[in-house]
Amino acid sequence: MTASSSSDFLTATRVFYDTVAEDYAEQFREVFAGAPLDRALLTAYAELVGQGARVADLGCGPGRVTGLLSSLGLEMSGLDLSESMLAVARRENPGIRFERGSMLSMGGYADGSLDGAVSWYSSIHTPVEQLPALFAEFHRVLAPGGPLLLAFQVGDEPRRHDRPWGHSVVLDFQRRRPERMTALLAEAGFVPLSCTVREADTGRGETTPHAFLILRKP
Repeated sequence: MTASSSSDFLTATRVFYDTVAEDYAEQFREVFAGAPLDRALLTAYAELVGQGARVADLGCGPGRVTGLLSSLGLEMSGLDLSESMLAVARRENPGIRFERGSMLSMGGYADGSLDGAVSWYSSIHTPVEQLPALFAEFHRVLAPGGPLLLAFQVGDEPRRHDRPWGHSVVLDFQRRRPERMTALLAEAGFVPLSCTVREADTGRGETTPHAFLILRKP
């Protein structure tokens, strides 16, 4: 399998995560245990959107963010391309609804049906030329006033994961610049609320800063 292109990235992403789902879930089982700043940001987001708010974790993977936000009082649902990742998410979060689908075409969510949306490192496989369409879809599903939380690694060059855990798959993980992402989201109709950039936590194997954007649909 070759690295994803703008024409096949959905298939490449799905195959990659279907293949590595169980290894990925085990590797990142305690992903928030040593990440107080990330937990604090998610807690602040939960307070911003409000108790009982309907929030979707878009590109939810094994459902770690979904479960954390649910424990903070949000009415969560999850969406992901990978059925294998969703199997982990359902197993570990039996009370939460998880569905398979693409963030670029979220037919399961009606216009304005969500009080909030989270894209936690899930836009990183979308080619840059398709980001406007992705952000337009985020805007569509949010109710007026609904906040969007977007997380990604900061940088200009992608990181390629080739044969992770010995599996014969490869995928590029895109790094972005916060100012460029904020501009694209503003073009999609979002109003910026905050931009947080923390330095790489080398003790956890990170090599690049991480950005966390919160924007609101007017």
